[in-house]
Amino acid sequence: MAVIRGNVKTFYQLLGNTLLVSVMNFTVWFAVTFWVYLQTRSVFATGMISGIFLVLTAFTGIWFGGIVDGHRKKTALQLSAVASLLLYGAAFALYLAVPDDEFRKPASPVLWAFVLLLMFGVIAGNIRTIALPTLVTLLIEEDTRDRANGLVGTVSGTTFLVTSVISGVLVALDGMFSVLLLALVVLAISLVHLSFVPIPEREIVHTGDDVPKSGVDLRGTLRIIAGVPGLTALILFSTFNNFLGGVFMALADAYGLSLVSVQTWGLLWGVLSTGFIIGGLLVARTGLGRRPVRLLLLINVVLWAIIIVFPLWASIIPLAIGFFLYMTLVPYAEATEQTILQKVVPYERQGRVFGLAQSAEQAASPLTAFLISPITQFFFIPFMTDGAGARTIGPWFGTGADRGMALVFVLTGIIGVIATSLALISRPYHRLSRRLAEEKTTEPAEEKSTEPAEEKTEPGPDEPRGGRGRGGGRPPGWGGAHRPGRRPPARRVSAFFPPPPRPVTQASTSERSSVAQRVWNEPSLSIR
Repeated sequence: MAVIRGNVKTFYQLLGNTLLVSVMNFTVWFAVTFWVYLQTRSVFATGMISGIFLVLTAFTGIWFGGIVDGHRKKTALQLSAVASLLLYGAAFALYLAVPDDEFRKPASPVLWAFVLLLMFGVIAGNIRTIALPTLVTLLIEEDTRDRANGLVGTVSGTTFLVTSVISGVLVALDGMFSVLLLALVVLAISLVHLSFVPIPEREIVHTGDDVPKSGVDLRGTLRIIAGVPGLTALILFSTFNNFLGGVFMALADAYGLSLVSVQTWGLLWGVLSTGFIIGGLLVARTGLGRRPVRLLLLINVVLWAIIIVFPLWASIIPLAIGFFLYMTLVPYAEATEQTILQKVVPYERQGRVFGLAQSAEQAASPLTAFLISPITQFFFIPFMTDGAGARTIGPWFGTGADRGMALVFVLTGIIGVIATSLALISRPYHRLSRRLAEEKTTEPAEEKSTEPAEEKTEPGPDEPRGGRGRGGGRPPGWGGAHRPGRRPPARRVSAFFPPPPRPVTQASTSERSSVAQRVWNEPSLSIR
């Protein structure tokens, strides 16, 4: 297993801090959904909570990206935790002050004020989600960032697994009391821990564009994306994938519950979610190779093929195998997309680009979920129960409501395979692949801007001592990165610095000086 290189100690501390906070944020989200249903017995109310989360995620992504780019990363993480802490504190005070009967009415303003306070606290945690990939760029060397992104996927999988277990247990214990008390304690601990984590940042880098004070520089972000060949197509492709993925979101639970009991399905889902953890660890071990765009598309072909195959049998066994493989491969797709963006997007704009991608992709899934649910209910289920589908393909495919949902999965998978295969032969795919092949490295912007173009070095004994003029000294950029007493940096921005000269002996110092002088004086050879 290749070792992740860079400021690894800080990265691991931030990863652990993120795991702790993410578990609590998602526990609050899951718990309030369970609790509201138990209080009101209203499916509409629980559906509204999911809708609030998805809509707020879609509309705040670009703004949160501006916050990440416009502040030090540590400040952005602290703002996220403080906002969640204050909102959860206000919700906890409301929960203690209002009689329990007020929360039993689905139309109660107090109930929805409580829900909104909690959901805004959960959404504030998305600042951390956007900041984490930019921290990978800042802290980790380029050739091991793919493995670091795999560990980020492992944290996401662990969050999902732990949240699924503890949220229901806490709600069953004493409603929302323990959930909110634990959330306040955990966020306070994370803030204290974060204050002791050093993040090696310099001054905020400004691109020279007229960035609005709100930080929502949509026009500048779109210009950056359009300036990278094939990047717009990549984001649109990911959005389209999420659009089709809304089918998975809308029908997975209903299809699973049509095959097994709710207890079995809940336990099975907890086991299957370990696929996220395993997939992230595999990325951290194997990396993503030299052609990440091709890998991303091939993984999507396999994912859609899985969606086609597992519904062919009305059995929980192929479903479990298919879901586990699907969840194991998803971290590869997510890590690949993050690695590509980290490589081709300037560091000072990565927060906005990640935020825009999150907004576009998160908006697609609920749209499909809202559309496909009634279509499945009123067309495909009757079609496969006693309609034309039951008469034509029913003898070998099966009939009934579960077969109607299975047919939707199969058709969605076929569309996904076709779309991804077309992307593999498209011009934007080849353009982005060439750009990644030509890209030598992507440094954090502040490192580029603060690294001097020349360094004063101690001249050799035969070299004339003096300034930069034509009469003596080294010309600008001549081996300035290796002055005596300074360890060479771990990474090199080759577009700005020529290769350092080979070590010379004492006897050849005068020869080296004469070569430097000739380059400096000769216009045709000048490197200025």
